[in-house]
Amino acid sequence: MDDEFAKSYLHDYLRGVRKTMLWKLDGLADADVRRPLTVTGTNLLGLVKHLSITESRYLGEVFGRPFPEPTPRWDDEAHGDNFTASDDETRADIVGRYRRVWRHSDATIEALTLDAPGHVPWWPRPDVKLFNVMVHVLTETNRHAGHADILRESLDGAVGFAPEEAFE
Repeated sequence: MDDEFAKSYLHDYLRGVRKTMLWKLDGLADADVRRPLTVTGTNLLGLVKHLSITESRYLGEVFGRPFPEPTPRWDDEAHGDNFTASDDETRADIVGRYRRVWRHSDATIEALTLDAPGHVPWWPRPDVKLFNVMVHVLTETNRHAGHADILRESLDGAVGFAPEEAFE
């Protein structure tokens, strides 16, 4: 398989599922996107916040290209739960950061080849390639898109990947 084809395919899929994540917030009141809908407190806005943190680290600092803005970290005890939007974090703040992370991640993906080396110190086998990380970020984003679909369905019955595919 051609590496550029594989990279483009993974990147296009990631772009699509990112949009799905934000679509899950559309049309909902702020209280609804923040409402904890599981025992652990998972909510739609918190999922978007978590994905912005995840993507900024994996497609940024893992390749020596850190995201240029301060970003909450999932391993920072002082930060607390990265799945929860604090009262001082607005929906616009979190969504805006996620979109800026996309641009930064997209630049990383476009600048590097699939076999570009990276280092994930918190993984058991920390030396990785861009391919490994793209698959990981795509998997993580899809996993949380599934969570978001269930949460959104719990709120108003809407499910689907995009507005044109939604049904109630």
